[in-house]
Amino acid sequence: MPELADKKPSGGESALTAGCLLFLVLVADVAAGLLVGIVLAVRGLGRMDAGSGQAATTVQPPDWAPVLGFGSLALAVGVTAVVLLRIGHRAIGAVQLTVCAFLAVHTLRSWP
Repeated sequence: MPELADKKPSGGESALTAGCLLFLVLVADVAAGLLVGIVLAVRGLGRMDAGSGQAATTVQPPDWAPVLGFGSLALAVGVTAVVLLRIGHRAIGAVQLTVCAFLAVHTLRSWP
């Protein structure tokens, strides 16, 4: 058994593993993003229907759903990036950190 622990994987195997891991992480991020988008779209439709019966002078309260949705998505992507960087997948972690930065900027822009 100690011989197997000392054996290093070849460059092709680690590149294939890293590529598959990157693909799975990005697919999971896209799925989570679509889920947040669908929830926000349905919530927006509900707010449009609720506003049609009210008088025009009433002010609707601020909608914190986009901030919470995109903020939680940015947090999840950021945690995934840190975990990937800690286990040694620097390229995948860098991609995740870039996505996290874009989501954080979008979260701050949607602040009411």
